[in-house]
Amino acid sequence: MSKRPPDELKNLYRIPPYYYIHVLDQNTNVTRFEIGPRTFIRQDNEKVIVGPEKMITVPPRHYCIIENPVVRGDNKKPVVDDAGQIKLRHADQEIRLAQDPFPLYPGEVLKQVVSALKIVVANAALRLRAILDFETEVGEKRVAGDEWLFEGPGTYIPRKEVVVDETIRATIIKPNQAIKLRARKETLVSFDVLVISNLQ
Repeated sequence: MSKRPPDELKNLYRIPPYYYIHVLDQNTNVTRFEIGPRTFIRQDNEKVIVGPEKMITVPPRHYCIIENPVVRGDNKKPVVDDAGQIKLRHADQEIRLAQDPFPLYPGEVLKQVVSALKIVVANAALRLRAILDFETEVGEKRVAGDEWLFEGPGTYIPRKEVVVDETIRATIIKPNQAIKLRARKETLVSFDVLVISNLQ
């Protein structure tokens, strides 16, 4: 039985299920990806620059952050430019929740590895701050610099426009005790009372 030449073996890539590779076409300088399971035979004008790499799996109640995410059209499929290269939203981020395993398109970066969603217990809250203007799903508008609390118990779903500054624990006021508060800026508290900044 004859053996395959070493050069032929170098051009052969066996991609297992839920793995992928990035292939650079050196004639067009366009990078594409190939998904397993399959056997990929590299051509002379091609170069495998990534992989085989395992796809990213986000289990329930977890998330990850992708930098330079792909641009998707109305059909949710990636948009390709005239040269055949996948379009990216450069310097942007995308938070991905639980879903089927997915590959990273050429140019995408896993900025934050798969992590568990933050659970806020009772009598605690997250102090959130907007870093970009956005509108919530219920039509509430937030502008950069706004601060508010996400009160527990609950699971906080992160957004790219929001950062978590700190976790706050409830202060228990016992009988015959009091606390003195000062507002850092104008704010609307939960019972519809406007508090003026520097008012104590």
